[in-house]
Amino acid sequence: MAPSRATIPIFQNSPAGVHRLPARIRGDDREAAAPRPVADRRPRSHWLVSFVALALTVCSAGDSAEEGVVSMRFGHVGEPGSLFALAAEEFARRANARLDGYEVVVFGSSQLGADELVLQKIRLGTAEFGLPSTVMSSQIDEFGIFEMPYLVRDREHMRAIERDVVWPDLAPLAEERGYRILAVWENGYRHVTNNIRPIETPSDLEGLKLRTPRGIWRVRLFQSLGSNPTPMPLSEVFIGLQTGVIDGQENPLPQIWASKLHEVQDYLTLTRHVYTPAFVVVSPQWWDALPEETRNVLQEEARATQDFVHETAERLDEELLGLLANSGLTVNAPDLASFREAAGPIRASFAETVPTGEELLRKAEEAVSVPSGGESAGSG
Repeated sequence: MAPSRATIPIFQNSPAGVHRLPARIRGDDREAAAPRPVADRRPRSHWLVSFVALALTVCSAGDSAEEGVVSMRFGHVGEPGSLFALAAEEFARRANARLDGYEVVVFGSSQLGADELVLQKIRLGTAEFGLPSTVMSSQIDEFGIFEMPYLVRDREHMRAIERDVVWPDLAPLAEERGYRILAVWENGYRHVTNNIRPIETPSDLEGLKLRTPRGIWRVRLFQSLGSNPTPMPLSEVFIGLQTGVIDGQENPLPQIWASKLHEVQDYLTLTRHVYTPAFVVVSPQWWDALPEETRNVLQEEARATQDFVHETAERLDEELLGLLANSGLTVNAPDLASFREAAGPIRASFAETVPTGEELLRKAEEAVSVPSGGESAGSG
């Protein structure tokens, strides 16, 4: 039997058994946007995730066909309560309240696969929306600019970089590779956790087996600092830390909390070494085939959601720091001057390796901040 339109059951392991979580965000579901950073989670096996994702996709398609509503699948890797989840659910709520004959259905927790797989599905037409972050630097060299340490000063500066770099320089490159960027959201400022020692200076990173995303510049950064970076999908990090396959990882606070990584880590160091945006992407071919009215609604709401994303991110950064400190983690804030100095050669390498790298860095560093709500989005 096909699931009801109100919710699609998503199965998630927990100590008490299996829970059903709503994935379909309806226009009248106002609670969807409420932050829930304490959602329970335990690592799941790959076959279960794949089976559930396939079953949900088939059921969703059948449900839509029966009721005359076209479902648009939005896949991301964030766990319930993460910034990714809150952002995607808020966008879906806003868009679904205005759409006629279409609706956005959110699949979080890597249900549609890791970032690389979601991007492939977008190009193949088996997913409509994705929210890639670091992985874009592995797809398109120039996106490596967002792997450069200590580049983005604050979120207002990020809006200026979006205006001066993302839309004129990066978005056209993404289009050439089969991805249309609708909006720029956030993953966040990244921090290091580990089970070996507090990180006071860059030398303390030496020898740590540190999980990173698959961005080549993040790997090179931690290699240059003496760590042993291990690229790994986010969905595998908890068990990797729990079993000792890796010593630590680096992520924004909302990802650390929502993925419950603090339960298997001893130390949190507030390095803020990289700010990673996230990009709402679709297939240009699929997008251009949509009715104009539908495109307008999705475009407007994707970009309007950015204010919600930045405000929520700032709030979560403050709230979750206290929760993480009270969870038993030892939290320290090192002097970042030595980290900035140690990371300097990575910027030089990017400028030399990527043909337009030097120019992109110059434009990003010189971008003049614009206040929240100011003009930041590109055209079309």
